[in-house]
Amino acid sequence: MLIARHRGWEIPESRVTPESAMLNRRGLLAGAGALSIAGAVTAHATPNPKFTAGRDLTEEKYATTYNNYYEFNDSKSVSQQAQALKQRPWTIKLDGLLKTPRTIDIDDLMKQVQTEDRIYRHRCVEAWAMTVPWTGFSLSQLLKIAEPLASAKYVVFETAQDKTAMPGLRSPNYPWPYVEGLAMDEAANDLAFMVTGLYGKAVPPQNGGPLRIALPWKYGFKSAKSIVKITFAEKKPMTFWEGIQASEYGFWANVNPAVSHPRWSQARERLLGSNEMVPTQIYNGYGEYVAGLYEGRKSEKLFM
Repeated sequence: MLIARHRGWEIPESRVTPESAMLNRRGLLAGAGALSIAGAVTAHATPNPKFTAGRDLTEEKYATTYNNYYEFNDSKSVSQQAQALKQRPWTIKLDGLLKTPRTIDIDDLMKQVQTEDRIYRHRCVEAWAMTVPWTGFSLSQLLKIAEPLASAKYVVFETAQDKTAMPGLRSPNYPWPYVEGLAMDEAANDLAFMVTGLYGKAVPPQNGGPLRIALPWKYGFKSAKSIVKITFAEKKPMTFWEGIQASEYGFWANVNPAVSHPRWSQARERLLGSNEMVPTQIYNGYGEYVAGLYEGRKSEKLFM
């Protein structure tokens, strides 16, 4: 007897955006494409079918104009101001517990990786959500390039600090630089994705260009933007929001509708554009891929 097993991220087919409609939306995924050395993105023929989002895409105008980026300001309106952040030249320092610490130019890095398109759901800790098409490469590819030592247990991301372009850095209320991190097994997971493109174009500065990370099973603040330094460490890092308020923002920050933020429920989320309120799913619907990472960590606060 055939038994159908529904995965955590699946929803009824009637609610899935037809492929033809998705492919035609603003020509997003028309034709085969590539990531050029100059940083311009042309989308590939189809997104990786392994990572079905199960929701309509968020319109580009909403995803690129409603952004948290405190280095610019603490409102959601940073898109125009963020254009001051130059995207080239751009280098990423690889240091810490590595075979050979070094600094690599982003365009040289792009010659060493295989890029693809993925449509992911994104869930902010503030209970809003979007579904967007990223272009980029798996973080696991970067791990192979970096060649961490066996003693490395964590990957730490540090973001840009351009004081000329980012007036928010002058605020004494925040412990700059913005630092985020993952355990090595999380970083090696298939879902962890280094982003260089959005909606078939280079990812814009307000969304974390030219290089950010997407971790769809975690709250959005874990997905560091405009990365300039990646450190491999033996000890768990103190991350930016955890350092500000550890009772509200923990290191793991996995999505869980049953665990409320101290100041609001996480049971539902608001979709950008439509403002529809929908139920939140454990691990944002990606539990099939990541739940096993936390079997031995259940004594920790995994969902703050």
